[in-house]
Amino acid sequence: MPASPEPGPEAQIEIEAETPFDDKLHEECGIFGVFGVQDAANFVALGLHALQHRGQEAGGIVAYDPVEGRFNSARRMGYVRDNFTRAEVMRGLPGAVSIGHVRYSTAGGKGGTAIRDVQPLYAEFARGGFALAHNGNLTNAEALREELIERGAIFQSSSDTECILHLMARSIQRTIVERMKDALRRVEGAYSLIAMTRTKLIGIRDPLGVRPLVLGKLGEGWVLSSETCALDIVGAEFVREVEPGEMVVITREGVSSERPFPAARPKFCIFEYVYFSRPDSMIGGLSVYEARRRIGAELAKEAPVEADYICPVPDSGTPAAIGFSQESGIPFAMGIIRNQYVGRTFIEPTDQIRNMGVRLKLNVNRALIRGKRVCLVDDSVVRGTTSRKIRDMVLDAGAKEVHFRIASPPTMWSCFYGVDTPERSKLLAHNMSVKEMAAYLQVDSLNFVSLDGLYRATGHEGGRAAEPQFCDACFSGDYPIPPSDRLAKGDLKLKETV
Repeated sequence: MPASPEPGPEAQIEIEAETPFDDKLHEECGIFGVFGVQDAANFVALGLHALQHRGQEAGGIVAYDPVEGRFNSARRMGYVRDNFTRAEVMRGLPGAVSIGHVRYSTAGGKGGTAIRDVQPLYAEFARGGFALAHNGNLTNAEALREELIERGAIFQSSSDTECILHLMARSIQRTIVERMKDALRRVEGAYSLIAMTRTKLIGIRDPLGVRPLVLGKLGEGWVLSSETCALDIVGAEFVREVEPGEMVVITREGVSSERPFPAARPKFCIFEYVYFSRPDSMIGGLSVYEARRRIGAELAKEAPVEADYICPVPDSGTPAAIGFSQESGIPFAMGIIRNQYVGRTFIEPTDQIRNMGVRLKLNVNRALIRGKRVCLVDDSVVRGTTSRKIRDMVLDAGAKEVHFRIASPPTMWSCFYGVDTPERSKLLAHNMSVKEMAAYLQVDSLNFVSLDGLYRATGHEGGRAAEPQFCDACFSGDYPIPPSDRLAKGDLKLKETV
């Protein structure tokens, strides 16, 4: 398989100033695959573009060329639009089966992705080539890696996903599909996987279904995707979600389904509704936009405020702010405007420039909010650094009062299932009560939606049950999958393991 070029010297001067999105939880990645469609890689590139919000550091595409009888790949740092819209790149990826991946690093070098870590990963087995793309995180990857290295495995990346390839290589099963099942029975954690051989497209979710995966129909072909919004961009019809613990195998004969694992109670990540997924996606039959609007309405019931305007922190706070406004009767207004065209800056990152990071992306609508009581609605507070800067901007623009309403419960625990979360000690809500957080942020009031309110907004009228329907560990500390590697190190104390 052709090696991808390393980033050139010009990459060394491409600096991104601190932005409002550095103080967010980040999904690890998005995955997309197409089978049975001519020039499948072109559709994969479009699908990855729709999933760009799930990972902006790097992307990759693998396709099988039946004419030459080989797998081809392109792996690049940066955005899909900058790499996979070039004709010369896409011409090198012919064929009717292809998979792709966009990455925001968690396992591997956080914030410092190397080209060797960019997926899909590829391996040549005795029965042919195999490419794999992973959304999630393996919680026993370090233990598996040590075991495999002791047995002679040579790792080419720092990605936990590579453990799956080595386990497959050592399996005594005969077929690729059976080797994959065999390997996955050894791993723990959260994963949605898309894989391909010369003749198959494979999709699988972990037994708890923590991370999303959907199946779509594209003409006579098939599509697997992290979200339904990516089906829309390629004109595919949504068929259904791949179910927790299910493996779907797509061939020329159609789609077959298998259940390689014992049945378990699903624990889908509830933060997909809060922030990760695009608002135009559907999850569990519920529009993500509608779920976020309902969260805002629940928040208005639980934490009313006296204000002149309800203003979202763009863009992720917008649906919740609309719901808050509708429920409260307080006018919705765009008090903060996002500059859609600011990405990376090539300016030398002095302290002054770093401090301008928020202003590069967000600007206050001064004429609107001067002399007004403003209630800002955001999706979450992680470290609190960006919230303080936004508060300062709004006050500097002449606001009379600044209130914050947060469309998720306080984020008190780290995630180990494929989300880039700071160490728990750096989470503001771990170190402070809500009252203390309000004082730290220097706002007139601060409130978060309750965990029960979040569940009600996602269709569970009774709130959070004793056996919760979702993975909400970042809010509750109830980890449905024990973080084995962290526990083995002794650097993590769990409140409770469900």
